[in-house]
Amino acid sequence: MVRIVIQRTARPGTATAEEAVRPYPPAAFAPTPLDERTLPLTDPAWYQPQQPRRRRRLRVPRWAKWAAVAVLAGLFFRRAVAWAVLAALSAALHLVGVNVNLPHLKFGWPWQSISAGTATNTLVGPLVLQKIEGISRPALGTENFNFVFTHTVSKNIGPWPCWYSGTFATVGHASATVNLNPGPAWWRPSTGHYQLRVLRAAAPGTPGRLAVSMALPLPQLPQSVHDVTVDNTLSKPISSDHSWTYPGLGCGVLIQPQFAQSVLYAQAQDVAFQQATSLPRVTKPLVSAAETEATTMIRDNFLQPTVNALGYTLTQFTIRWVSR
Repeated sequence: MVRIVIQRTARPGTATAEEAVRPYPPAAFAPTPLDERTLPLTDPAWYQPQQPRRRRRLRVPRWAKWAAVAVLAGLFFRRAVAWAVLAALSAALHLVGVNVNLPHLKFGWPWQSISAGTATNTLVGPLVLQKIEGISRPALGTENFNFVFTHTVSKNIGPWPCWYSGTFATVGHASATVNLNPGPAWWRPSTGHYQLRVLRAAAPGTPGRLAVSMALPLPQLPQSVHDVTVDNTLSKPISSDHSWTYPGLGCGVLIQPQFAQSVLYAQAQDVAFQQATSLPRVTKPLVSAAETEATTMIRDNFLQPTVNALGYTLTQFTIRWVSR
């Protein structure tokens, strides 16, 4: 005899009638210990400080770097590069059969300065004199000087003398001129106004030494009143005087001593011109300033660069001042 037993099972997720009625055990509501809780895992990098972003550097191509180095080297060794280029070009033209006169250039390194001296057969005397004859501007020696002048207004009323005067202190400005190029006749050898002596000839690696002496006309003082100026900003009255009749009604109304600026300036300019041409305390500083200016201009701007380019140094330079 076969016995069939049917057992009813609940579907997953469903509860039986007894289970639905049965209350939940107290342990279901008990708190879970902290060590048994499941916490979400976090990335440790989240708590690390943020690093600043690095800017991307602009990369220079390698060919540009080498090109810059080549350009700088060419500029530094330009004399050697120019010599090599001319030598290669001359050899190439010779192979082709072309006869061309290329400029001659000596080989040299950058540390061999031009003032170190090179052997030359050029007569430096005429070249230096030619440079001196090319000077086209004069040298000016300027000087400021103080002076005092008095301006008077007078007009008598019959037998009564009536005058008013004011004395002013002011500053004058004058210049003495040196003619640096008196003309070709001035530099003729027979006059002796120009002498150049070679103290030591130039040699490879050793500069030559020169001594130059020359004569120039004496500095020329201002020739007209217009060559002298007066500084109005530094002028000021220092005293005044008048006749005993000036405060009277007739004399005061008649004169009205209102000095015009143009009248005062013209008189001050005349006084300044007279002092700049005759007063020794003014003429001597003017002449000395003009001589110093001429010496500095000729030596630094004309002689020294010229002799350096020829491989010499100027060791002695003197100027004599003579009357024409």
